[in-house]
Amino acid sequence: MTPLKTAGKPTPRIDAIKRVTGAATYTADITAPGMLYARVLRSPYPHARIRKIDVSKAQALPGVKTILTYENCDIQWSTGDTRNKRLLFNNPARYAGDAVAAVAAVNRHVAEEAIRLIDVDYEQLPFVLEPEEALKDGAPEIQPGGNLSPNGRGQHEPDKYSRGNIADGFSAADHVLEDSYTTPHINNAQMEIRASMAEWQGDKLIVHASTQGIANCRTDIAKDMKIPPEKVEVICLYMGGGFGNKNQCHDFDLMAAELSRRAGAPVRVEFTRKEDYISVHGRWPTKQTYKIGVKNDGTLTAIQMTAFSGMGPYRKGQGDISGIEVYQCPNVERTTSMIYTNMAVSANFRAPAYPQGVFAIESLMDDAAHKLNMDPLEFRLKNFSRKFQDRTAYSSSGLEDCLRKGAEKFGWRALWRPAGSDSGVMRRGVGMGMGMFPSSLGRSAAIIQVDSKGIYHLHVGVTDCGTGAKTTMGLIAAEALGVPLDRVDVVWGDTDICPYSVGESGSRTTVQTGTAVIEAAKDIQKQIAEKGLPSGSDLLTASADTSPALRDFARYSFTAHFAEVEVDTETGHIRVTKYVAAHDSGRVVNPLTAESQVKGGATTGIGMALHEQLLYDKRTGLPLSAGYYHARVMTHLDAPEIEVLWVESEDAYGPFGAKTLGEPTIIPSVAAVANAFFNATGKRVRDLPITRDKVLRVLSEGALA
Repeated sequence: MTPLKTAGKPTPRIDAIKRVTGAATYTADITAPGMLYARVLRSPYPHARIRKIDVSKAQALPGVKTILTYENCDIQWSTGDTRNKRLLFNNPARYAGDAVAAVAAVNRHVAEEAIRLIDVDYEQLPFVLEPEEALKDGAPEIQPGGNLSPNGRGQHEPDKYSRGNIADGFSAADHVLEDSYTTPHINNAQMEIRASMAEWQGDKLIVHASTQGIANCRTDIAKDMKIPPEKVEVICLYMGGGFGNKNQCHDFDLMAAELSRRAGAPVRVEFTRKEDYISVHGRWPTKQTYKIGVKNDGTLTAIQMTAFSGMGPYRKGQGDISGIEVYQCPNVERTTSMIYTNMAVSANFRAPAYPQGVFAIESLMDDAAHKLNMDPLEFRLKNFSRKFQDRTAYSSSGLEDCLRKGAEKFGWRALWRPAGSDSGVMRRGVGMGMGMFPSSLGRSAAIIQVDSKGIYHLHVGVTDCGTGAKTTMGLIAAEALGVPLDRVDVVWGDTDICPYSVGESGSRTTVQTGTAVIEAAKDIQKQIAEKGLPSGSDLLTASADTSPALRDFARYSFTAHFAEVEVDTETGHIRVTKYVAAHDSGRVVNPLTAESQVKGGATTGIGMALHEQLLYDKRTGLPLSAGYYHARVMTHLDAPEIEVLWVESEDAYGPFGAKTLGEPTIIPSVAAVANAFFNATGKRVRDLPITRDKVLRVLSEGALA
């Protein structure tokens, strides 16, 4: 690609020193005079009707200022459920952890004691944890209308997609393979605790939120609190990761706002780590069944998927399952049912629909290659997607280069052997997976002001959830303006002084807000050319509100990951020994932070493959593994060295051709590890995570799979 002057060079984050020295102020660091602390009482049952709730003892406790329950608070949390009316406090409670009451008091200890003093009379109701069980006759109804969540048209039907004729596809196949896979609910597990601090200044509400999208959070709070958006200010200057579950507003933002309104004082709501795991949301669990048809030469003729996604009791996320589209195939049929259960709520987690779907489809494709005695790399090179859904051209695609160059860097051809070829106690194998993720265009905004000293003040509504978005916006502005980065002052994180940004979910910030930054830069350059730099304390101001559209093309980022694992056949332990991640994200604006993104995403995927799950006691419906330790989130001691390879494809859209990066990094990693285990042992684990007990069980089952 044509080199740029500023963008494209490895650049430290502009806020790095404040972050690593502890000078950065996170949401839980914010205090205000007279601030109260809030705690939340949660249902101890997976499904229960509240017969009576008595707060008199708690209210009488010295230091308690106000208490909210379903009896005195009917605020609807609109983004908490896209299909049903979800209140801050619901009756019945629909999962173990559903909020029952919130208390604001003078300190944490008083708030916690008050929670213990609230007397709740529960009528326990039947519950169901598994999506397939929830669809059976006689299953407890979790939401009105049944447990099959309605689609966007309000119909209680599965989501369906098809092209070609699936029956013809199977008739044309020389081989038909079929198998089922499950993936569990896992938590986003960001390090920053859940916190929100709200205070009212007259009729204006100020919320210090830990959010990936201050603009969306502001709009949501205004809607749910029934006040004009201009009366709400949302501030988030620093945050400690989100991984998809911090966009929009959360119930604790609304709790803080309402408690503050009633108490007449600032209120901070804080969640414990266990509360984070059970009462926010995580990746939706799935049961997926695939059937594929393939010719003797490896050509795919048909792909059929039937799947269930467990949404918990509220439809906060979409629940779809992606992955099929990375393969070209003339005959495809996909049916996905989004099901209500009494487990923790499911919603966005980095590439929400993808890693679980890619794990399943890539496992079966690996089995197909094995059946045909074909190198899995050659199988994918034969069948990877050339057009989106075999119809629409891509604006650019580096998927083939990701496969070829990634395999070369990894040493695939020297390392790969047919599955189960290794012997002995310690066995090694290699696996791969490929993926793609939308790189959408869309609306965003930016403001640039220049002063008499030639310093450009860039106002953007980003928060930076770990992606380095502030630095990326500064680099794009510097490149567009033709000035060094130190001439750009980035202003972020406050809706009163920053324009709309799409929010850091869907990996859209670089593309969408970056486009607005370039347009604002063009405007300010035009003004300078016409008027010159301002004098004294005056400023020249340029703004851009952009919403480009993509016509006749599909725009995607692409990736291929390669993993080598070592399997201890006596203990069941799996260790990743070598890993290469090849990515086509168009122009890489900042290779330093981009490489960190890839390493972090791949590590998260490895944890999903080997360790993480939210386990439930099927008898009681209570979660068993809520928290970092029990969920076995990856640490530095677990993480392998990950080599990153950039395939920078020229793309006509986006800022300097930049495409999506953050979410594709996790998509193929689960599949790559699972396929490497299969290659090492000749055995397939189809139910995530691939824990030691499952490894030892499949190894004891005799002949190779």
